Amino acid sequence: MIGMISGTCLMAGQTASGGEAIIDCGGVGYLLRCGVRALRDMREGAPVRLHVETHVREQSITLFGFTTEEERAWFERLQAVQGVGPKAALAILDILTPGDVMSAAALEDKAAFARASGVGPKLAARIATELSGKPPPVGRGFTSAFTAPTADVVDGATRNEGLSDMRLRNDAVSALSNLGIGQSDALRAVAAAYSQFDSDPALDDLVRAALKAVGS
Repeated sequence: MIGMISGTCLMAGQTASGGEAIIDCGGVGYLLRCGVRALRDMREGAPVRLHVETHVREQSITLFGFTTEEERAWFERLQAVQGVGPKAALAILDILTPGDVMSAAALEDKAAFARASGVGPKLAARIATELSGKPPPVGRGFTSAFTAPTADVVDGATRNEGLSDMRLRNDAVSALSNLGIGQSDALRAVAAAYSQFDSDPALDDLVRAALKAVGS
């Protein structure tokens, strides 16, 4: 199974089948299905590294490429919901960052999922219900985590911002859990509280806002 690809981008863009890219790795061109975020960061002739989810079917092997491990992990988690296939999972991740998915799930915001192409109201409601109260997926070699909800361009600075955001929200959830608040309630409260801030707040401020959300 292929877990990551590093090489040179030969071509990338939208086709009749969706977003695709060909990555040259040692003279072999690998074809990957990619979402909008991954394609946006690729340039012909430029080096690229993608986290890969490999789907093996009876008649085909399909590689799906993602800029971050968090996106790949959520791509896999979303498909655990009945009725969500690769196409729908990619569509959701095209409009929602991993952090947005986590917040939408915690708040059972079915309208957020329904914005994705090919995701109808019933499927959106099922996604929101089944993901609600569950911790984020654990990626390969990573602990479960949030990522920055506004991380549209994945460069070094944005990755660092995302890591800071991960620690902040996870620390807030842990703080609430230590106070005896259940994990699902803590996740929902932190998601609601975080949405009130224009930028990353101090941990104490986020915890206080989350406690108010629990009591409301």
